[in-house]
Amino acid sequence: MEFEGKIAIVTGATSGIGMATVRGFTEQGGRVAAVGRRKEALAKFESPKVKTYAVDLTNENETATLVPAVMKDFGAIDVLVNAAGIIANGTIENTTLADYDLMMNINVRSLFQLTQLALPSIIDRKGNIVNVSSVTGLRAFPNVLSYCVSKAAVDQLTRCAALELAPKGVRINAVNPGVVRTNLHRNSGMNEDAYAGFVERSKTTHPLGRIGEPKEIADLILFLASSKAGWITGATYSIDGGRAQTCAR
Repeated sequence: MEFEGKIAIVTGATSGIGMATVRGFTEQGGRVAAVGRRKEALAKFESPKVKTYAVDLTNENETATLVPAVMKDFGAIDVLVNAAGIIANGTIENTTLADYDLMMNINVRSLFQLTQLALPSIIDRKGNIVNVSSVTGLRAFPNVLSYCVSKAAVDQLTRCAALELAPKGVRINAVNPGVVRTNLHRNSGMNEDAYAGFVERSKTTHPLGRIGEPKEIADLILFLASSKAGWITGATYSIDGGRAQTCAR
């Protein structure tokens, strides 16, 4: 029961890695503020250990109301897991400014804003933050330029903030998954046939021969958020079946 008496905010809670992380925290005794955009998807979480918040994190005003609401309901924040994010195709030639801005707003700006808002309580509680980045933050991939840039920004934000927050006793780390079985690519517009082909192809691009599962990423997030990782900060952890070690082919 590592998180007994602890309060976590988890964004992107309605599916994939965020959902698995919410479950993991509650299984280990914690209570969770589960954040997502879809009220109907959040409804499945309501329990004595979980309270849900339907918030569009790209809306600055909505995001500004989240932390006060969590503080009112729970009284404190020990852990922030920034798991919300999107992906979209696009190259340096055909990515529009609007698409680039949307990517950066969801994947970086909203994370930045929420982190700032949650920090007073996290500092007071000597808590920590875990950001969900991507293998694309560490390595370049074609045709997902704005996504790669956004995740590289998340990694650098993690490292810079780790140095600034260390004297205050606060840790901040990131996880960098490869392809994971979530709705990320479907939500970008990929149909089921294309997604099935993508998953099959990914077996050849990940040296361990398969894609990841949300619980595997959540397990690493929970470790980094736990007291067992008390001497780890500013780290960007690859959890990608070896994907970051490969060369283009």
